[in-house]
Amino acid sequence: MMALRLHAFWRSGASWRTRIALNLKGLSYETASVNIVSGEQNSEAFRKLNPLGLVPALETEDGVIVESPAIIEWLEERYPDPPLLPTGRADRAAVRAMANIINCDMQPLSNLRVLRALRARFKADEDQVRDWTHAWMIPGFDALETLTARHGGAFSFGDTPGLVDCSLIPQMGFARRSLVPLDAWPRLCAIEQRLLALPAIINADPALQPGAPAA
Repeated sequence: MMALRLHAFWRSGASWRTRIALNLKGLSYETASVNIVSGEQNSEAFRKLNPLGLVPALETEDGVIVESPAIIEWLEERYPDPPLLPTGRADRAAVRAMANIINCDMQPLSNLRVLRALRARFKADEDQVRDWTHAWMIPGFDALETLTARHGGAFSFGDTPGLVDCSLIPQMGFARRSLVPLDAWPRLCAIEQRLLALPAIINADPALQPGAPAA
């Protein structure tokens, strides 16, 4: 069986959520650091893995999988135990919707290439960049606070960490770096604290990854 090899940047939210999924599944994998700040994602070698030049990319027995939601869905199909999704159709749809609030409506609008474009193409200053990130994160967190009240238990959906939690932890981390006041969402903060006690989450922390700067 081919070893899993994850091409990732230590601080990338999409890479982070993929590491959490791998860890929750209990899978071993190699990590290849791709420095997206210095532009390594634009190298010919990496573009052969992902023509869009984004991390993460996962080398698998089925070929290279790109885009973190697709990678995590592949992991769920290939390694179904322990599951990241519940069993019922309606529950699975609810979980995917909650995860996509982060993956589609929050994180992509505040990733590195978008923030660079705001600064370079539109001459946004740092206060404007912060206002931009807050404008997309705050409604998303509002919705997730409501949905976790509806569906959550100890974690975002029920009492087992799963797909939503993979994305929640990186987004909460980015929100702190962006000075979003998280006390408006006490349920999410409580879930985050329970998750941060789990080895799978601890070991996915950006500071522990190849390429991360020394403390």
